[in-house]
Amino acid sequence: NGGVVDEISETVKAHTDFVWPDNKKPRVCILGGGFGGLYTALRLESLQWPEDKKPHIALVDQSERFVFKPLLYELLSGEVDEWEIAPRFSDLLANTGVQFLKDKVKVLKPSDHLGVNGSNASTRGGTVHLESGLHIEYDWLVLALGAEAKLEVVPGAVEFAIPFSTLEDARKVNNRLTILERKTFGKDYQISVAIVGCGYSGVELAATVAERLQNKGVVRAINVETTICPTAPPGNREAALKVLSSRKVELLLGYFVNCIRRASELESTNTPTEVESVETVPGFEKYILELQPAERGVQRKIIEADLVLWTVGSKPPLPHLEYSDVPFVIPLNARGQAETDETLRVKGHPRIFALGDSSALRDSTGRILPATAQVAFQQADFTGWNLWAAINGRPLLPFRFQNLGEMITLGRSDAAITPSFIEGLTLEGPVGHTARKIAYLMRLPTDEHRLKVGISWLTKSAVESVSLLQSTLSKVLSDSSARSD
Repeated sequence: NGGVVDEISETVKAHTDFVWPDNKKPRVCILGGGFGGLYTALRLESLQWPEDKKPHIALVDQSERFVFKPLLYELLSGEVDEWEIAPRFSDLLANTGVQFLKDKVKVLKPSDHLGVNGSNASTRGGTVHLESGLHIEYDWLVLALGAEAKLEVVPGAVEFAIPFSTLEDARKVNNRLTILERKTFGKDYQISVAIVGCGYSGVELAATVAERLQNKGVVRAINVETTICPTAPPGNREAALKVLSSRKVELLLGYFVNCIRRASELESTNTPTEVESVETVPGFEKYILELQPAERGVQRKIIEADLVLWTVGSKPPLPHLEYSDVPFVIPLNARGQAETDETLRVKGHPRIFALGDSSALRDSTGRILPATAQVAFQQADFTGWNLWAAINGRPLLPFRFQNLGEMITLGRSDAAITPSFIEGLTLEGPVGHTARKIAYLMRLPTDEHRLKVGISWLTKSAVESVSLLQSTLSKVLSDSSARSD
């Protein structure tokens, strides 16, 4: 029967098994190519292995590029080029044994769950099903899937707000700003930007956008807390407040966004309302943000914006994955992060490690470690080492986070750094900016990429210095000529 044959053929085509170079060696599958996943793969490659124990590594990510997220703001300011902070995985891994797969995870099928007798023995890993239909059988699994922006909590945010956490987000924001700048060129219109959230990301974004727009725009930053960067060291917070004030960023503190709507929808209802607006760009879609005060006795606000940027809330994608063995799913906390022990192994799954946004590891005080690049860097180092130890039958090390300090960018020549090893010290302004770029240069993933980026940055710095010198000399000569006349 032709129909039956066709149906069987389609079933056979539905999935393909991933072919490892050698099934006799350990097979490590890493899901997610951010700081946690990529740096774990590179750490595994750097370790010394017995010849028969060196693992084959497959790294899966839905993007073709690794993104150094702390430097995304420099894309908006034009300070860096895309290739510098978003190199292709294929380039980064060209001289390694790591196989990169551009794909998205669909189903997890772990087979290493502990038995009811509590035995720690497990000789089986499991299988990962990808959206393309590829099935990867593994011995060891690393969950480093990062997190996605959480927009659905506020009506209208999904439709009208742009998050700022991926390369695609940065491209979209840059394109929107470029269009707005072109429409207002040579005119008196003001570009109105609303930024939701005043944590590190919101403040860095507000400072960068305000510097880019200068006197051609109005930036409003909204935060439910009554202060910006509530968890930041005082030195960083004070430096940020000083810069935001100098760039006339309006801080709307103690407010949360109730909803976001198109301005045209509000006009069509003929509902009288007082909107705090500036003369925004004509012919460009405007949005209305309804702000509710966090405390009683304060009146609500309604503001208008040409562009709404979202920097609050995130959600790990783990809860949205399908699990084939329902009784043995990955244990997740209320935030959707995998519960791990102190060695970063997922509880109940001795062959699965989780780190970064995917992990719910707690510090010595019982608090879950923050989802920062610094934490992910250090966890990747430990995950790589503990995989080596597990494969070679050695004891695993408990993860201990070492806070090296905090950094915040505030524009093309502004930043603030508070190192943890010198109490009370904050480097800010151009000095902080230079120190931050050097620190991140040293954190780029490979020696080859660090060298290329370092040369590029030095060249740009030299060109800018020459340009500044020429500008200064021209001004001096012009002033001298004016005095002579």
